[in-house]
Amino acid sequence: MHPDLFSIGPFTLHTYGLCVAVGFLIAILVTVKIGKSAGIKPQQTMDMGFLIILAAIIGSRLMYVLMNVSYYVERPMDMFKVWQGGLVFSGGIICVVLTVIWYTKKHDLSFWKIADLWAPAMAIGQGIGRIGCFMAGCCYGKPSGSNWGVVFTDPHALAPLNIALYPTQLYSSLSGFVIFFVLILMHSRKKFEGQVFFWLLVMHSTARLFVERFRGDDRGILLGGDMSITQLVTLLILIASIVALFIFKRRQAKN
Repeated sequence: MHPDLFSIGPFTLHTYGLCVAVGFLIAILVTVKIGKSAGIKPQQTMDMGFLIILAAIIGSRLMYVLMNVSYYVERPMDMFKVWQGGLVFSGGIICVVLTVIWYTKKHDLSFWKIADLWAPAMAIGQGIGRIGCFMAGCCYGKPSGSNWGVVFTDPHALAPLNIALYPTQLYSSLSGFVIFFVLILMHSRKKFEGQVFFWLLVMHSTARLFVERFRGDDRGILLGGDMSITQLVTLLILIASIVALFIFKRRQAKN
């Protein structure tokens, strides 16, 4: 693919970094619009957006580093090279949730209302960001004998070169866009606060477990090679989200 768009002297515009930036920008614009209908001022949404972007980058990068710790022990400075790819969505969610909990307590807001507000943004941010993964060659798939296998030839790509691979990045991107549109429709019809956020986690986790079957990059191995660290974390998030949906729905029915 095209990991680098162009270079001017020492400056190089990386496709991955551009896609992540565009994803965050569109996510904030979408959330500002949703926030207006929920009675939240645009400036407050922008303030939250800055903190959430920072938390998402730190959390998703930290999770990726922990999953590839042997590599980064030998190359510690590479931990900061986010523009080369390497962000794990589940790690970003965990850090974002902790940040939103702190923010809502500080400003006396409903955590679940804010979580619902930002849920569509997380989905569309992933949809756009994964296109950057595809361009950079990170998060690549296993060797594929199918007709839709993708061959990376750019020497700067992070994927193995000159071999057909499953386009797992595009699978994740497509799931992000689909989840985004479902959540947008759900937002105006939700029955209780937290519903949109939990459905984000359920749908993302389900899609991620499917995509993980075709991933070929190293994500840490557990249980004798039958499960990756990412799969375990995703499975725990899925189970917790389903349980939470049932609990919140029962509370709403009682009320």
